[in-house]
Amino acid sequence: MQPRKTDLARTALQAHRAPLDMRQRRLLILCDGQRTVADLTGLLGQEAPAMVMQLVQAGYLSAGSAGADAAPAAVAAPRATVAAPVPVAEAATPVERRRSLVAARIYVLGILEMQRHPQAAALFRDLQQARAEDEVLQRLQSAMRLLPALTSEGYCQRVRQRLLEALPLEHCDAFAEVA
Repeated sequence: MQPRKTDLARTALQAHRAPLDMRQRRLLILCDGQRTVADLTGLLGQEAPAMVMQLVQAGYLSAGSAGADAAPAAVAAPRATVAAPVPVAEAATPVERRRSLVAARIYVLGILEMQRHPQAAALFRDLQQARAEDEVLQRLQSAMRLLPALTSEGYCQRVRQRLLEALPLEHCDAFAEVA
């Protein structure tokens, strides 16, 4: 099976308004109709087949196939659906382990890079050069304080939510007060 984005997925990726987490968004971006589920599993980990099935059921992906392999792919799909509850339940633990200050830093760097404002560019450079943990946390907080002046409140809320998904749990409290 070679999953392909639907119009709903394209709209969700452009509007940033869909109830998708970072891993689901990443999966949607990678589903171009050329990659197989095995390719996606190699890129995203063992929970990729279950996420593909969830996104197919939600209407974000269509189950594209490659010619003669269509029948085996259709047979394999129900088995993946039956096994989906186990990886999804286990997926909560790896996501927690993947929380890191580096991931949060990279995410905010990407957000700042998209802003067309001198303050955002200066903060981008500062965050990029920050190495000490305290310094990185200060720069991340500064970015979250600056963002409402540059973008809409809804966008800020989504960025804040995704940042909290990436940050290690011990640092989340420091960002709860940055509103």
